[in-house]
Amino acid sequence: MALQGNLHDFSAMEILQLLGSQKKSGCLVLEWNTERSLVWVTEGRIVSTRTHGMSKDDPLAAFLLQTHRLSDEQFRGLLTIQRESGRDLEDLLANGRYVEAGELAPLIERQILNDLTRLVRWEHGTYRFDPNVRWPGAPLVTLSMEGAIMEAARRVDEQKQFVTVFRDPHQLLGVHDLPDPTEPLSDEEREIFGIVDGQHTLSEVVAAAPLCEYEAYESLHRMMQAHWIEFVGRRDPGVVPVKPVAPPPRQERLGPRWVNELIVAGAMIFAILLVRFAASQVHVVHTFDPASDVYAACDARDLRFAVELYARASAARCRVGSRTWSRTAGSPSPSSRCRATWCSTGSWTAARTSSWSSRRITRPARAA
Repeated sequence: MALQGNLHDFSAMEILQLLGSQKKSGCLVLEWNTERSLVWVTEGRIVSTRTHGMSKDDPLAAFLLQTHRLSDEQFRGLLTIQRESGRDLEDLLANGRYVEAGELAPLIERQILNDLTRLVRWEHGTYRFDPNVRWPGAPLVTLSMEGAIMEAARRVDEQKQFVTVFRDPHQLLGVHDLPDPTEPLSDEEREIFGIVDGQHTLSEVVAAAPLCEYEAYESLHRMMQAHWIEFVGRRDPGVVPVKPVAPPPRQERLGPRWVNELIVAGAMIFAILLVRFAASQVHVVHTFDPASDVYAACDARDLRFAVELYARASAARCRVGSRTWSRTAGSPSPSSRCRATWCSTGSWTAARTSSWSSRRITRPARAA
């Protein structure tokens, strides 16, 4: 016998508690204005909140689109495949590798809890439970009725707190402090933290987050309490933020990396061989002739004269130093050696001095 009535008399939470306590199986249909929701129950446990098969407004598909687990192109492809095959969306997702097998069940649980959070807030509408309609096939998820209702009630209470904290959806969110590296953050929370940059409003961050609406507000509220984010201003509705100029996209490589490296190495080897060949063909012609260059001969003569003058000065210093050393030390052997040195050098220097004194040094005048 079907169970039906008005939500004003019995709330959705009370009806679900009744079905769970009596371990009923069937389909509960709830309607309010233009909205219509389903809750499939098997032996008092919730197995789904969607119609078997797939439609454009399928709750599971909408949840996957909202959490960025499914793209618009993939959604259109699934619709086409489902119309041709008549298979259920869960079967298409699991066998089509759109979602990993271990991730599909947790995603369905999150989608069911998200729908229950919305249903338990209905204060008006109608309900009808049909025990003769069962969920076809083996369900991937079976949630405890008591646990699901308690979680939905907790979310409703927290949403009331979120309303007091996030009153204005046009407020800008900015980073106040970075979380501790050891702080446990999910991949979705890290992504939503990266969206907060002081340029996006609260509503924009929630819409861009890879989470449903409740999960996004829950993550932002946690970050706000930890002082990781803060409100940095407000942007009026309709004002378009200035977007920074994006850098040009990187061009993809035309081939594997080792091919490009091989081409560069070959070009370098070819350039080296070409330079060596060109160098071997060039003949260096020496235009300098010491015998015919008058200026070079004069420079060489001046250099020899400077060397001889340096030798004379060195001999004179040695002579004076030897005399001083012989007077102070009184040892004949070093003095004799030094005298032998400076005497031989002095005689050679004297001869060279006499020859240079008789020579007149002249330099030819340079041409203007």
